[in-house]
Amino acid sequence: MRVLGVLSAILLSSVIIVALAFKYMQSPNEKLMNKELAHLQEKYDLLQESLQSQAVELRALQTRDQEIYRVIFEAKPLSEDQQNSLKKVNDESVAKKLSPLSNDALIDHVESNLAQLQQRIKQQAASYDTLAKYIAKRKEMLASIPSIQPISNKQLTRIASGFGARIDPIYKIDKFHAGLDFAAPLGTPVYATGDGNIELAEYNTTGYGNNIWIRHSFGYRTHYAHMLKLKARTGQRVKRGETIGWLGSTGKSTGPHLHYEVEKLGEKIDPIHFFYNDLKPEEFEQIVKLAQAGNQSLD
Repeated sequence: MRVLGVLSAILLSSVIIVALAFKYMQSPNEKLMNKELAHLQEKYDLLQESLQSQAVELRALQTRDQEIYRVIFEAKPLSEDQQNSLKKVNDESVAKKLSPLSNDALIDHVESNLAQLQQRIKQQAASYDTLAKYIAKRKEMLASIPSIQPISNKQLTRIASGFGARIDPIYKIDKFHAGLDFAAPLGTPVYATGDGNIELAEYNTTGYGNNIWIRHSFGYRTHYAHMLKLKARTGQRVKRGETIGWLGSTGKSTGPHLHYEVEKLGEKIDPIHFFYNDLKPEEFEQIVKLAQAGNQSLD
């Protein structure tokens, strides 16, 4: 009985010790698994931090897209639905511990954030593609607008007659003058004022003499008349600043000059308002005053 009592006590003590060991002490496998789990948690936190950083940068790009780029290039703003979808982001604090989640839950959480970020990046890429088209179109438009003077006029003294009612040099009556007259020596080079196609290059028998019409994009046309000689030919593509002929006095003209006109969608427009590409503000003001003088035209 004593032996049995001793054995029972030993057995009970062993059971208690084993139970306590399982409860408060880790096995080598458990230690390894816990170490791996801690490592996974650390990597997960770093991944979450990286995702949040990318989300912040993407939000900054979206803000520049909506509030700067689309304004500059006059692009249509993003719709409210598009803006809301781009704003969707998991703003969960990186410091928040997710250890209670299972491995599957952690993976699902990361995959959800990645899918959300990828969707936003895809939408932003589409938005930038749209902007790229606007930029290309805007670039074409800026190149097409007739925005320089048709002859060299650095001293701003060559505008002889402006747009509007002027005295006809032949009939001596008030007559609408549809362009600007630039007085300069015979043979002065005449430049295309914007990119376009030569619509017509010929001698006009009704008064314009040697003249050229250039059709630009976006509804613009320019007209160059009374030239001594034409260099450009009908159908030719020309660039802004390219020489298309030389100033003369052909047709109905009282002296060497270039008659220059600008049209927008078939309507005659004062060319003076388009010389912003090669004039400083004070020079532009001076040339406007010269063009407004109520004098006699040269054609």
